[in-house]
Amino acid sequence: MQILNLKETVNFMKFRFPAMIFSTVLIIGSIASLAVNQLNWGLDFTGGTVIQVNYPDGANLELIRDELSAANFPDAVVQNFGSSQEVLIRVAPRDDVQAEIIGDMVMAALKEGSSNVEMQRIEFVGPNVGEELTEQGGLAMLVALICILIYVAMRFEYRFALGSVGALAHDVILTLGLFSVLQLEFDLTVLAALLAVIGYSLNDTIVVSDRIRENFRKVRKGGPEEVINISLTQTLNRTIVTSLTTILVLVALFYKGGALIHGFATALLFGVFIGTYSSVYIASSVALFLGVSKEDLMPPEIEKEGEDLESL
Repeated sequence: MQILNLKETVNFMKFRFPAMIFSTVLIIGSIASLAVNQLNWGLDFTGGTVIQVNYPDGANLELIRDELSAANFPDAVVQNFGSSQEVLIRVAPRDDVQAEIIGDMVMAALKEGSSNVEMQRIEFVGPNVGEELTEQGGLAMLVALICILIYVAMRFEYRFALGSVGALAHDVILTLGLFSVLQLEFDLTVLAALLAVIGYSLNDTIVVSDRIRENFRKVRKGGPEEVINISLTQTLNRTIVTSLTTILVLVALFYKGGALIHGFATALLFGVFIGTYSSVYIASSVALFLGVSKEDLMPPEIEKEGEDLESL
């Protein structure tokens, strides 16, 4: 591994205080939005009726939305499902109205506009199931963060563990804040994207932490800040290439993947940007702030056999 000269490194840590202030402001804004606006929960969490219909001659989504709005379903979510003939309709639950009746009302409204419409399937998601999914989803993220904290503490050092978990919590809160501010629908696909963001950000953080540990053992000159700058500079090319290739795929999913995975692609796109930023300015800055040093990462000395006898 080539050790860069201190003059060749990018001084990332020079901007750690402005970055921490910027992140703190974003986190406070995200928490405030979550408290006031909350999340726009999808039917996976709130419950409701899901109807898949087929239009042999092709479906006009705008016309279908107008028909449902005239039938007192203005909040119905209408999107293509696999092809231009297949349409998926999601309707939120109504007070004192059974889900089966809602399904019949939706089909009646659609048949008034087109007699060729055919129902493929209908599903009902109860509110109890939605509450259970919400609880289990939050528990899944909490367990993931705790496991990551334990792993990084054992693999590296507790200061890096706290920095890694802080960066992951930072990414999750800001992504939730984005969906709260923009009132984007939060469904199971977005939850899956959040867990994927945790994995992506953790992978980047582990690579940086591993390089920092190696350089603490190899670089003799320079303090912790200089060693961290060297490590971040050495991993910069890898970070850029990984981020760009991931973004290219996500942009294709965002524009061509359809409405069903639009939230998934949005969460991952934002998560890749914020995860790359947090690996540099949150995880590393927290470890530096907590006072990580060469002594903390040096391997323990192993006494050779017979050394005690020679000392006698």
